[in-house]
Amino acid sequence: MGEIVRLDVNEDWAHTGIIKAGDFCYLSYCVGNIGGTVEEQINGAFDQMEERLALVGLTLEQVVQMDCLFRDVWNIPIMEKVIKERFHGKYPVRKSIQTEFAHTGGESGLQFQVDGIAYAGK
Repeated sequence: MGEIVRLDVNEDWAHTGIIKAGDFCYLSYCVGNIGGTVEEQINGAFDQMEERLALVGLTLEQVVQMDCLFRDVWNIPIMEKVIKERFHGKYPVRKSIQTEFAHTGGESGLQFQVDGIAYAGK
């Protein structure tokens, strides 16, 4: 059985930002630029995802699956624009979900969150 490595651990939230288990890495609650425009928040979320992936020597191009959570799912075209700019044609499979976030700030707060799985094998 392979080792499980937990990184970017937040004890207050009982949360791990990235877990490497075998050939896969699992990322959750990637957010950023909260309070900014939707595009700024999407870029901020991918910035955080990129930072966590760097902890295990990976990039966005190794992401194979994403769950994209929106306050307003009609902002998908903005996310698609950002994905085209940042993933260099190596697009992961994804699903988009609309939700009411359990986060401070309400409608003017968190607009976007992304969770994902990256492939770390050869």
